[in-house]
Amino acid sequence: MDHRLRRARLIDRLSDPGVDALLVTSLPNVRYLTGFTGSNGQAMIGARGGTFFTDGRYAEQSRREVPDLDRVTYSEGIAGRVHEACTAAGIERLGFESSNVTHASWRSLVEACAGVELVPVDSVVERLRWAKDLEELDAIDRAQDAADRAFESVLDRLVVGMTERQVARALEDGMRHAGADGLSFESIVAFGENAAEPHHEPNHRALEEGDVVKLDFGALWQRYHSDMTRTISFGALSAELRKLHDVVREAQQAGIDAVRAGAVAGDVDRAARTVIDDAGYGRNFGHGLGHGIGLEIHEGPRFHPASDHVLPTGAVVTIEPGIYVPGVGGVRIEDMVEVTDDGCRVIPTSTRELIEL
Repeated sequence: MDHRLRRARLIDRLSDPGVDALLVTSLPNVRYLTGFTGSNGQAMIGARGGTFFTDGRYAEQSRREVPDLDRVTYSEGIAGRVHEACTAAGIERLGFESSNVTHASWRSLVEACAGVELVPVDSVVERLRWAKDLEELDAIDRAQDAADRAFESVLDRLVVGMTERQVARALEDGMRHAGADGLSFESIVAFGENAAEPHHEPNHRALEEGDVVKLDFGALWQRYHSDMTRTISFGALSAELRKLHDVVREAQQAGIDAVRAGAVAGDVDRAARTVIDDAGYGRNFGHGLGHGIGLEIHEGPRFHPASDHVLPTGAVVTIEPGIYVPGVGGVRIEDMVEVTDDGCRVIPTSTRELIEL
């Protein structure tokens, strides 16, 4: 992945907040700009050069993963070393990631960086990350392939008496067997009435004939995430739940049809939400339509009725409408799509039609 190019694009955007350099402390942002995969690292990026900071545990790893930046190893806090790097580079205005720096960390920087103006900067790297490059898209595709294969394998294993936790474990084992590096998040498995909870935590509820089964899961590939949800029928499904699936499937298609480069996320959300509202279930759809995905499971752009985020070419986003009826169950269908100039590419290969086992 071309980390130099990403840093150059960041530098081009630093004129807007009017800073000489940006201190990047969010680990996903550090990874995006440098390639570093450890648990503690920061980067100062500006037109006058760049510096990578970490502790002694990662001295050798950072030498291998971040060979093209000056590297500084610290043992008792970063603030003093940041001041030294600013002095050496002539940095007078240093931006910091306002959503990632704690008040205590900010105070340390203020006390250490005499003569340097600290400027809060919001989401400049995150915005760069919205549009994925070819290497990122390949990693996401591979993560989704592992999830698709795990889903297909689990369908053959569902039997009466299996618990939600057992199915979650089967999904997770399936993703790892398919080559995934890990899990995007703890899998959501919900049977019957539990499916009315959007983010139900799997428990010992046993599978019964006639249950709706909601599965929300994802895999990791080189730290890029996938995310999908399928709702299936185990045995004969009630007429009400079958109707919910039909409405959610129609709503998801309306959302997918509205996705294209330049579209406003709020408009896409409303395209799907209108289908659910018109069917009389508006109050049963209580979350946004979806979100961006990449180095984090939830990133921008965000979909909700008031979102003004404009979709760029190359963004990968989820479209995931749902209807949840307490005491009855719920249905959600979720797919990642890649935003293109004339529409979008649906990434999962698993069917979105109702599967009846």
